[in-house]
Amino acid sequence: MSFVSPNQVLGIAGENNDEEIKQSGWLLLIHPDFLWNTALAKAIRQYDFWGYSVNEALFLSEKEETIIDNIIRNVQQEYHSNIDKFSKQIIISQIDTLLTYADRFYHRQFITRGKANHQILSRLEDILTEYFSGDDLMEKGLPSVQRIAEALNVSPSYLSGLLKVLTGQSTQQHIHDKLIEKAKEKLSTTDLSVSEIAYALGFEHPQSFSKLFKKEARVSPSDFRRSFN
Repeated sequence: MSFVSPNQVLGIAGENNDEEIKQSGWLLLIHPDFLWNTALAKAIRQYDFWGYSVNEALFLSEKEETIIDNIIRNVQQEYHSNIDKFSKQIIISQIDTLLTYADRFYHRQFITRGKANHQILSRLEDILTEYFSGDDLMEKGLPSVQRIAEALNVSPSYLSGLLKVLTGQSTQQHIHDKLIEKAKEKLSTTDLSVSEIAYALGFEHPQSFSKLFKKEARVSPSDFRRSFN
């Protein structure tokens, strides 16, 4: 089960272009205008799976497939019935139900795919440790969520959902935690000034580093250093 949002491209291909592909299942296409002036038009943006990559499609259990299949059949039945003032709202309610179930199934995968998910968490730690241990942060700058997700071969949305379930923290918070950890190490073991440490960690402006450090560590970089003297 997978989702695509407006302006994304969906393609189906076999091992070679000449191979005839036999597919089964449902493809539900919804024009954005159909959701106009409904509560779902705004609520639909809350779901993380619109930004997932193709390799993150969800595999449903037989029970879950049956649930989705029944919802789609309800939409199909209403679509082919005589249109009246209730038709649109009934279809909208079925789509809303489908998305709610999909959200449940997507969050379920973070629990059931325990080994694979914890491998991602372990790789994230290794990537951040290696990144902040480099001597070229001044040139590279701070790592972005997009860059970290690409290094892990997952989409930012998937990584964010996974980390929130496993750790309760966002990807950005994990980056900040590793950054502050490295900053504390430099403040306590080197004679570099706060500004030099800020530049060495990839900050363009020392003030931004001091502000983030105080927010995360509850103390300014200078006060943290003085606590060791």
